[in-house]
Amino acid sequence: MRRVVVTGMGAITPIGLSAGETWQAMKEGKNGIDRITRFDLTDFKATLAAEVKGFDPAAFDMPKGVSRKMDLFTQYAVAAAEQAIADSGIDGNIAPERYGVYLGSGIGGITTLMTEHSKLLEGGVKKISPFFVPMMIVNMASGTVAMRHKCEGPSLPVVTACATSTNAIGEAYRAIKHGYADAIVAGGSEAAVNPLSVGGFISCMALSFSTDKDRASLPFDKERGGFVMGEGSGVLVLEEYEHAVARGAKIYAELAGYGNTNDAYHMTAPNPEATSSARAIELAAKEAGIKDAGDVYVNAHGTGTALNDKTETAALKRVFGEGAYKLKVSSTKSMTGHMLGAAGAVEAIASVMALKDGVIPPTINYKVKDDECDLDITPNVAVKVQKTFALSSSLGFGGHNGCLAFKRI
Repeated sequence: MRRVVVTGMGAITPIGLSAGETWQAMKEGKNGIDRITRFDLTDFKATLAAEVKGFDPAAFDMPKGVSRKMDLFTQYAVAAAEQAIADSGIDGNIAPERYGVYLGSGIGGITTLMTEHSKLLEGGVKKISPFFVPMMIVNMASGTVAMRHKCEGPSLPVVTACATSTNAIGEAYRAIKHGYADAIVAGGSEAAVNPLSVGGFISCMALSFSTDKDRASLPFDKERGGFVMGEGSGVLVLEEYEHAVARGAKIYAELAGYGNTNDAYHMTAPNPEATSSARAIELAAKEAGIKDAGDVYVNAHGTGTALNDKTETAALKRVFGEGAYKLKVSSTKSMTGHMLGAAGAVEAIASVMALKDGVIPPTINYKVKDDECDLDITPNVAVKVQKTFALSSSLGFGGHNGCLAFKRI
């Protein structure tokens, strides 16, 4: 089997407009959460989100005439992909038919859907934009990046809710590993901080109702009360190892394992027995050759919901037994909020950089210990520790579980 490595990374997040800025902010424990600015919060129980700040699509070769034909989730994806591809230097160094794009989104162009629906109600069918459908559909981020960079190889917009970009990266890994491509631009994007999405998550009792930005996204904390919505994009360039070496590419880390399972249990809640989520972690760890839990960093899904965090703790204990207490664990959602379909990719970037820099990013704003979440969750301050492996796990609505295993190289 062929080896797969990471040769480029890009990100647009609530704490940075590049992968480098985002990682630096994570190491410093910066909080990207604040009061929502996008719409009137009257009657909304949830008032906080992790919004992207200062984003200008023109800075990423999307002038106004271009960006106005894209939903914001596609703009974020294009910006992150431009960064990752430039970082990698892959353009012009690969045959187009061996160059793919696996970019997903959990929700896609929902803000466009809201805007165009309002036009229909207010002005009739003739007011609907001719760009409505291509702006809304989830595959357009993947398609747009492919068109901009002549990626004629495998192309998939994975959609598995909060596990979307973990699965996108994992499936891209398999495509390269089994010889279907030499490089794939992989990740996810989300831009759903709007009244409809926030209202929907409020209705299903998923969001934190805290008004204190420092006591809102609280992974593994006993006082956690729901997740905080985030937005943005994360993109990695995955490349076959020999192909990367032959062109002299810098290599951040090896992607050495992937697990993909489903709870087949409930529409939104994880299976409290954690059998399938544990199996996803175990599959990734086994494929990567992980033997010692003490040599592993885990970037947990860690949403700050009551069920997720204790279920994820149980899953890690199922896989590693007593060795789970030797894991270094953290949830960067404490800083970025839950970026939904983009979460897994941004957390994969954090995992790669944790290996490269020998730094474990913190779970910020942690105060109250929960005996059901009793692993080493790296509270509040980054820790300088060198690990060989990093596991990045994601659990999505619909029972979707994904886990990526990275190896220091």
